[in-house]
Amino acid sequence: MPTDIARRRLLAALGGTAVWPFAARAQTDRLRRVGVLATGFRQGDPEGEARVAAFRDTLDKLGWSEGRNISLEVRWPNTEIDRIGAEVAALVESGPDVIMISGNVALAAGIKLDKRMPTVFVQISDPLGSGFVGSLAHPDGNITGFQNFEPAVGGKWLGLLKEVAPAITRAGVIMHLDTAVQSEFFRAIETVAPSLGLEVSAINVRESDDIVRGIAEFAAPQNGGLIFLPHPRIIDRRIPLIEQAAQLHLPAIYPFRYLAVDGGLMSYGFDQVEQWRGAAGYVDRILRGAKPADLPVQAPTRYDLVLNLKTAKALGLSIAPSLLATAAEVIE
Repeated sequence: MPTDIARRRLLAALGGTAVWPFAARAQTDRLRRVGVLATGFRQGDPEGEARVAAFRDTLDKLGWSEGRNISLEVRWPNTEIDRIGAEVAALVESGPDVIMISGNVALAAGIKLDKRMPTVFVQISDPLGSGFVGSLAHPDGNITGFQNFEPAVGGKWLGLLKEVAPAITRAGVIMHLDTAVQSEFFRAIETVAPSLGLEVSAINVRESDDIVRGIAEFAAPQNGGLIFLPHPRIIDRRIPLIEQAAQLHLPAIYPFRYLAVDGGLMSYGFDQVEQWRGAAGYVDRILRGAKPADLPVQAPTRYDLVLNLKTAKALGLSIAPSLLATAAEVIE
């Protein structure tokens, strides 16, 4: 049997949740309902399923067993903007105790529908600047969660791309022009670009065909590279987009590890699966009486560089040993 100290350490590690006696955690007076919106992933996508599995597993460890004291309704709106709004509306109308939402577009839709619904978010870029919360330390209203990237990381992505592919003189930024935080990323990239001797331009992802066409047009002149900003349409079409970048001989940097694992040149980002575990911890606390406004928005504490040497070799790139030494993972 684990000691009380060991149990407390285990529970404390699960998303920073408060420590509750196990017996008390297992007791609820009714079946609680939690709605989950896994934006950006099709049902069956291994990356999406891994995040939902981590969410479920953490809730289970915290005393919430599906069918006994909790019911999860998971929806997969993928990347269609109209469908995201419809799925959020359906979840809100079903009246769950808590909603867990991923993605800026979905969260914006949820806030418009019902600001009173207790909501935990993940994968939200710049929640303060986007107007989702009034403070990171003390969110107002009924919304809190785990943020994605700060816009300033855009400059870091550009710097890493130039370091790996020093011959580039242009960078195309794959982004959604109508999303405010994406424009903030772009401004950060523009700010850094002159010091690196680079010109930057935006490639819109408003429609799926726009991405393919935009990348093809950008690739016509030589010495270009790509920065993929985090967006559901990029996640959903990651394999063909990675393949297109390779075919057009465009070095590219991506925001998440699995994009490098899938064949992208490099990624610089954080562990999203752990955020879903943390979100489960916040859902647990809200179900037990905590107010979202009292739960601070949490930011990633670690960013990892992942390099795909196989892709680098195919692009004719030689990565400096000093950069290899800083990588958290090197794929060969």
